Amino acid sequence: MRGALASGCDFFAGYPITPASPILMMMLRDLPARGGIGMQGEDEIASIGMCIGAAMSGARAMTATSAPGISLYSENIGLAIMGELPLVVVDVQRLGPSTGAATTTAQGDIQFVRWGTGGGFPIIALCPSTIAECYTLTMKAFDLAERFRCPVFLMADKELALTMKSVNPSDYVDVEVRDREVVDPTELDPPLEYRYEPAGDVVPMQLYGGKHPVRFTGSAHTEDAFITKKPDIIGPLNEHLIRKITDHVDEISMVKTDFEDGARTLLVSYGVTAGSMREAVTLVRANGTRVSALTVQSLWPVPESEIVAAAAGVDRVVIAELNPGLYKRELERVIHDVEIVGISRIDGVLISPEQIVEVIV
Repeated sequence: MRGALASGCDFFAGYPITPASPILMMMLRDLPARGGIGMQGEDEIASIGMCIGAAMSGARAMTATSAPGISLYSENIGLAIMGELPLVVVDVQRLGPSTGAATTTAQGDIQFVRWGTGGGFPIIALCPSTIAECYTLTMKAFDLAERFRCPVFLMADKELALTMKSVNPSDYVDVEVRDREVVDPTELDPPLEYRYEPAGDVVPMQLYGGKHPVRFTGSAHTEDAFITKKPDIIGPLNEHLIRKITDHVDEISMVKTDFEDGARTLLVSYGVTAGSMREAVTLVRANGTRVSALTVQSLWPVPESEIVAAAAGVDRVVIAELNPGLYKRELERVIHDVEIVGISRIDGVLISPEQIVEVIV
């Protein structure tokens, strides 16, 4: 919440759902005092719809939910992708499936947010592993949303959202959030709403409700937003939606590394489980075992170059996650000729440092 306010967020809409409800409550309390708008929608579908409308009109919008809400968000997330709208979506994960265990932690939405809309088009998802990173990566999420005109997910979890913890204020690192690049409303002949060539480019946004009429549709459309079924237009449109992210993976990728010369094992984790990984590294190094560690902060698009570089020269990669091995499959896809070992829990209990140490030794 504090990261959102520091980013200039001026519109929030959400619906109560554990463990994301505290974000809703605090935004309803604090956002109006800063001149913004905080809304509780009648349901999740209405809430993200409000955020899309606000973003279309120039607001810097955010919503927050958990897995059942992401299910209901799915269609409108696709709409935000097609309409190229900047939007931050916080997913405070809990144990599933379905209603699952609302007050139990998990990391089970990792693949869900990537593939939860039709077409398989890429999204951006960041994942904090500490309270301070929740602040910093929220700001980064807003910046990336503005940069690429797309929804950006912030993958938190129940433990990060609901655990009381003291944090040194100096640990909160601010990130510069760029202003939205918009078309000059005084232009007599404004440029098109969209542009598909060059495919990797992101064009300024036309704000809705201004001097010029602006069209918006979730259907395949021309660069001036008229619905079309012409393959020679739909192909470049969809290629653009893909490449405006995939062409810029190096710009989006975020990892934290802790390498040790001569290490034959690389530990990988993300989110709350990375805390156990860091403690495990301290324990095994105290006993003379060399080990390296990689914390993934940008889950999507996968930071493939950083992962491959980190795995160079090791015999084994160990990944710890609170799901059935959902990100392990991404490591298996990009790392070859190295043993990959997964540590998983799906019973609502955190992975302990000792569990990781046991696998290492």
